[in-house]
Amino acid sequence: MVLFGFFSLVLVSVYWINRAVKLFDVLIGEGQTAWVFAEFTALTLPNVIRLVLPVAGFAAAIYVTNRLNTESELTVMQATGFSPWRLARPVAVFGLIVAGMMTVLTHLLVPMSTAQLKEREIEISRNVTAKLLTEGAFLHPSPWVTFYIREITPEGALRDVFLSDRRRGTEGTTYTYTAREAFLVRDGDSSKLVMIDGLSQALNNQTGRLISTHFDDFSYDISSLVGTAPIQPFRLEHAATLDLLRDPAAEAERAGSTLGRAMEQLHLRFTQPLLCVAAALIGFSSLLVGGFSRFGVWKQIVGAIFLLVSLKLVEGFVTDPVLAEPDRWPLLYLPPVAGICAAVVLLWLAARPRRSRRAFPLQDEVPA
Repeated sequence: MVLFGFFSLVLVSVYWINRAVKLFDVLIGEGQTAWVFAEFTALTLPNVIRLVLPVAGFAAAIYVTNRLNTESELTVMQATGFSPWRLARPVAVFGLIVAGMMTVLTHLLVPMSTAQLKEREIEISRNVTAKLLTEGAFLHPSPWVTFYIREITPEGALRDVFLSDRRRGTEGTTYTYTAREAFLVRDGDSSKLVMIDGLSQALNNQTGRLISTHFDDFSYDISSLVGTAPIQPFRLEHAATLDLLRDPAAEAERAGSTLGRAMEQLHLRFTQPLLCVAAALIGFSSLLVGGFSRFGVWKQIVGAIFLLVSLKLVEGFVTDPVLAEPDRWPLLYLPPVAGICAAVVLLWLAARPRRSRRAFPLQDEVPA
């Protein structure tokens, strides 16, 4: 369990850093605070942990078994009469513990965290002002739009504002606004930028004619400046397991998805814990096969990795038939069942008595 925790921490850190860099770039680029970044990071952790648990359990089983083998403890236990089946019992218990953790993640923590994450994404996408209130930087809230604020006062006033709208392309008109001071005002579902003491410039890209207008105050709707793609508020990943068991068709309709996708989402929550058991048993049983070698057990480790990769490939192959025909959902249980069967076969091979390569009969004594 100690080594399992170590490998889990390492793998989660690798996944987290990879996702956190992209998340940091998006959130900070949109003017969000570090607290929002920390909140989003915490909400993505359960799903990241779910991805690495089988691999961490596999790595822990491989490491412990190899250490027992190199320190001759495994040899001593086998010499005292412990069969491979008896030696595999604590590994199976370890796999069940990891499977219990995976069960909590897949049925509770991951649906809750993803649903909360989606709610926060919707709130932030609707918060237009957060994407614009960054001083001293040229922001691009949407393609062909540039916005700049030199300073934001404690009272909320925006000093020296620059806004360029080039969304109409080369055949339309480019609008540029500059103002000494501006304020963001909320008007129902829209946000308006009230500019004071400024200049409006409209450039016709076809004729090259420029029209300039000085104004004392000018109101501009900035809601259209921020291109917000429509966000599906509910997805199958957010659905509770009991709801999927009661009526998967209703949950699929609610999420705007198919029944096959709902059945896949439901049964993957049960197959992933079983895959943790299979991964731990494969990691242990693979190292029991084969005799002593001065070069170590690297061949067995490579074979175990190959088996684990094969299970993931099988998991990818059985997904499409289930999506096409929801009644084929038992196929989703093929990867973990195949992994457990492979571990059983390896344990059976390790339990077989090894035959000598060649038996030499005793020779009679040669008479003197």
